[in-house]
Amino acid sequence: MASQFNPVKIFAGTATKELAQKIAGFYGSDLGEVTLSRFSDGEIQPGFNESVRGCDVYLIQSTSQPNDNLFELLMMIDAAKRASANTVNVVIPYFGYARQDRKDRPRVTIGAKLVANLLTAAGASRVMTMDLHAAQIQGFFDIPVDHLDASVIFVPYIKSLNLTDLTIASPDMGGSYRARTFAKFFNAEVVICDKRRKRANEIEAMSIIGDVNDLDIVLIDDICDTAGTLSKAASLIMEKGARSVRAVCTHAVLSGKAYETIENSALTELIVTDTIAPRIQSEKIKVLSTAELFANAIKSVNQHSSISALFKV
Repeated sequence: MASQFNPVKIFAGTATKELAQKIAGFYGSDLGEVTLSRFSDGEIQPGFNESVRGCDVYLIQSTSQPNDNLFELLMMIDAAKRASANTVNVVIPYFGYARQDRKDRPRVTIGAKLVANLLTAAGASRVMTMDLHAAQIQGFFDIPVDHLDASVIFVPYIKSLNLTDLTIASPDMGGSYRARTFAKFFNAEVVICDKRRKRANEIEAMSIIGDVNDLDIVLIDDICDTAGTLSKAASLIMEKGARSVRAVCTHAVLSGKAYETIENSALTELIVTDTIAPRIQSEKIKVLSTAELFANAIKSVNQHSSISALFKV
């Protein structure tokens, strides 16, 4: 039966309650009630406090700190299917394990593919997410994937800053395509920070490809984890004579000493979204909400209308 004839119910996992509340508000509905029971050994049992029979259910849960939040989401999917939901649509603002999208050395897992398999096996009908670390992860799924683009949120904010000599920068070679795509909105030049890693989250060396002298630089990335790359890139850019340097990152993982690193960095500000709820308030961190975009995307799915139309800046 077409989804427009089925009621929509939106529920939140524990990791994304505040964002889910905002999404439900923009959608025009109340957030459904979920109970999460815990056994003394840490075993969890989520359950819905209202009927979802015949409904198009939307479960909103970012999978940051994925070992807990991902499994909670999987069990919520299973609970919804067993409660006879018509469809179970999984909204994952931040898709954990997305950095493990290939075998970059022998005898390692492709974690993103495993997560895709788990979500599908649990009973998800559709996945909605934002700014995957690697866009090809969409191909890991055999169910529809709606991949939302946060540039529609960031571009108006950057324009409001009225930076006269704006240049876009990528913090590494792998993000050059993302930076070039972003630069098109401003007809701006692109510079690249070439980094070499010893291992994950540890940079060995970095150099700048391009001119940053007397320019306002905006670094573009999808994830800010320890903030080490952005901090080092910002310092190097300022050493090369830049007028100012900011960073735009969709997903503020901000683990370990990331907040302290940002505070002590050369960054004027770090602009992020609320796909992951910030743990600490900081004057250097500007948080932009994704709630209205996700709500409009949910409406588009249920009205069978174009989602790509939402990304016109």
